[in-house]
Amino acid sequence: MKTTKMIKADEVQRDWVVIDASGKKFGRLLTEIATLLRGKHKPYYTPNVDCGDYVVVINADKVEVSGTKMDSKMYHRHTGYFGGVKSDKFGELLQNNPAKLFKLGTRGMLPKTNLGKEMLKKLKVYAGNEHPHTAQVSKSEGNK
Repeated sequence: MKTTKMIKADEVQRDWVVIDASGKKFGRLLTEIATLLRGKHKPYYTPNVDCGDYVVVINADKVEVSGTKMDSKMYHRHTGYFGGVKSDKFGELLQNNPAKLFKLGTRGMLPKTNLGKEMLKKLKVYAGNEHPHTAQVSKSEGNK
């Protein structure tokens, strides 16, 4: 019988992946990002080890959604006080803070543990075409 190789945290090889979000559907893009952050695309995926890659999303404000989600989809948070529910529309969040919107959506697809928090820290989101991770540009274009 063969045994399955369980990789250790110091054996993980991390890559940088740059994703252009312009013209892509929001939900489909989030599932792709969550898969890359979790490391499920790698042959040595281990559930209890952070095997994922770093993901840089550019043009996050140009993402597309279907239907009337821009006006009707709401994101809620609570301040902790009575009647402290605050709500934001999807369209306003996309315009004002697309990084927060991407992190909120991706967080729901990752494990709800400390491991999931560490995976989410590897997500970098930028509204424009420019990002400060210049050393990773050539490596990520080779992975496309």
